[in-house]
Amino acid sequence: METTGRAGRAGLTARIRTRDGWAVSHAVVTVTDMTGTQVLRAEADAEGSVHDPTPLAPGAYTVIVTAVGYTPVASSALVTTSARAEIGTVTLARLGGTELPPPGPWTVDPAHSSVAAVAQHLGISSVHGRFTDFSASVEVAPTPDEGTKSRVEAVIRAASIDTGNPTRDQHLRSPDFLDVERHPEITYVSTGLTPAGPDRWTVHGELNMRGVVRPVDLDLAYLGTGADPWGGTRAAFRATAELRREDFAMNYNQVVQAGIATIGTTLRVELDVQAVQDVQDVQGVQGVRGRGA
Repeated sequence: METTGRAGRAGLTARIRTRDGWAVSHAVVTVTDMTGTQVLRAEADAEGSVHDPTPLAPGAYTVIVTAVGYTPVASSALVTTSARAEIGTVTLARLGGTELPPPGPWTVDPAHSSVAAVAQHLGISSVHGRFTDFSASVEVAPTPDEGTKSRVEAVIRAASIDTGNPTRDQHLRSPDFLDVERHPEITYVSTGLTPAGPDRWTVHGELNMRGVVRPVDLDLAYLGTGADPWGGTRAAFRATAELRREDFAMNYNQVVQAGIATIGTTLRVELDVQAVQDVQDVQGVQGVRGRGA
């Protein structure tokens, strides 16, 4: 967090967000002076924004951001003669986020998860697509040190690609790209897990697409664990990876004016995942799916 001294309205401003960018509407920002005396306390609004007009005397302060279910964040701030503290965006991690979820089996809930891919188009914009039919399971090792014992397995039905354009989707299903008739499934099987920083992990695994198997690492952020309305326990993750089309024999290309490719050579994969702990049967998963929200 940082404070700037530009001239303007006095007081405190801040934006409180989760690791995946959502507003933390119940966050509280507390400001204390160097003696430990509280000089300001403000709550975030529904958008996770904090605006308090109370002017602050020039000097050094400690800013503490708290919210139920999240790890507190504290930092120093220096207020100049502007009497204003601009804290900027503060990111809160869920409690327990520096650990793995509880050990054991988890099943990904497709109704509250997404598998998306982004490709560059004409060198100036992006085309976004998603797979609507997929399943996955996660086995969490007893301790983080046993990362190789954690396991992820996923199956994606290739024909479920959806970019919002039927003509384009049909082309993506053709032998130029996914070749869904000969290779109806895309699979991913992990081979290990290593820490990559606070709340972050690298999942090592093998991706099988179009019958070609390549090692692919996922940059994984663990967003925390919490109870759901149906008596279950859920864990949330976000993961990204970058793939080269040619690595999976997708060599189709069309060059337009100035030598710019119609479609970029790389794909960015973006996964938002909710997993349910200890789901024992398919009926239970379907029951969760049927509840919608």
